[in-house]
Amino acid sequence: MGERDHRVDAYIARRAPFARPILEHLREVVHAGAPAVRENIKWGMPSFELGGLFCSMAAFKTHVTFGFWNTAPFKAALRRAGLGGRDAMGHAGRIQSLADLPSRRVLVALVREAAAIQAKAPAKRAPTSPRPALRTPADLSAALRAEPGAAAQFKAFSPGKRRDYIEWITEAKSAATREKRLATAIEWIAEGKSRNWKYERR
Repeated sequence: MGERDHRVDAYIARRAPFARPILEHLREVVHAGAPAVRENIKWGMPSFELGGLFCSMAAFKTHVTFGFWNTAPFKAALRRAGLGGRDAMGHAGRIQSLADLPSRRVLVALVREAAAIQAKAPAKRAPTSPRPALRTPADLSAALRAEPGAAAQFKAFSPGKRRDYIEWITEAKSAATREKRLATAIEWIAEGKSRNWKYERR
């Protein structure tokens, strides 16, 4: 069986309303055509691995993209499915609604064919290196010192969970948003919750 990643749930939940059903549809198509895929986040976008990088999808302001990594062996199949557009990243062109995609049957068959080709190819493992730890911003450090329970929980978190909170707070576009996120973060951390606890499987 494949593996789903709660970070993909979180990614989809944060996208624009038009993009969410497209991303959910593509996700289900990939799992239907390649049941052994493992979800991941690569370069900030949902990716699917099958003995190496298999395919990925991403949402932008006005469109969604979807594409495979190992395309050379089945370019003809991509053309038959009506894919291969180059007006956007990926192979499906600019997807602005489900109507821009081939039928589910065609897409599942394409994913199945791509999975069969991937299975014959030698596995390629991308070199991995540990991500450097992020420095805890001063306002978060001060808020944690004021809440010893939250500070203890934060210290016990894995580096990835601490990173999720630090990135969420530092990526705020305004001081008001940052202050609100900081207050929410302290509340959740004190309860032992990860940044994406709403999307974690129970």
